[in-house]
Amino acid sequence: QVQLVESGGRLVQPGGSLRLSCAASRLDISRYTMGWFRQAPGKEREFVGAISRSGVSTHYADSVKGRFTISRDNAKNTVYLQMNSLKPEDTAVYSCAAGNMFYDTTAKEYNYWGQGTQVTVSS
Repeated sequence: QVQLVESGGRLVQPGGSLRLSCAASRLDISRYTMGWFRQAPGKEREFVGAISRSGVSTHYADSVKGRFTISRDNAKNTVYLQMNSLKPEDTAVYSCAAGNMFYDTTAKEYNYWGQGTQVTVSS
């Protein structure tokens, strides 16, 4: 059974940094675009960013551009989300997903999902 497992979420103060990890099993992530999404309480799931199969290309939502960076290590079958200058509005459950369409930002285009990890930004 394919698994994507996120880790690294925790409580952090505004302006702080976190790095989330997404480890895959029974799935060769080198064959997929990998995306990060987030969902805050009472809100729709939101696209955060995505990275191409090779890792050469990335794109991000305007709300996180310049603050968040996605990277991947295909040899470790793991994707990362580096989050800097965190704001209270970044508070959400962050999930990684595997899909086939690099430029598509809609969740329905992603085939495999992790359970998510909670990030809380608060003083």
